[in-house]
Amino acid sequence: MSTPMIANLEKLLDGPRDGALLRFSLGNAWVAVDAGKAAAYYRDAVTRDPTYSAAWKGLGKALAAAGRPAEAVAAYREGIAVAEQRGNVQAAKEMKVFLRRAEKSLAAPDGGAPA
Repeated sequence: MSTPMIANLEKLLDGPRDGALLRFSLGNAWVAVDAGKAAAYYRDAVTRDPTYSAAWKGLGKALAAAGRPAEAVAAYREGIAVAEQRGNVQAAKEMKVFLRRAEKSLAAPDGGAPA
């Protein structure tokens, strides 16, 4: 499933405007439709710009929504380190809250498996 906005953004892939921001925007566009696909775009964003705090937060949230809490924990930990290094206090605080939720999900009897 693809909306016109997603289709328009995807037309820009592999062109001169392709970069971390485009991949982040695609992650944001896909997150409500397909969390796994969103996670792939967020991962592309942090690969292209490892200091992109918002993309790390998006990656963690998408992975958690896709039922991959262990990967979400790893993304949040990396994102917190990046945000703190850059002085992005608010992003670090938010990711710490999401990290605790993901860790609780992992500690649950079902190990965070999707229902």
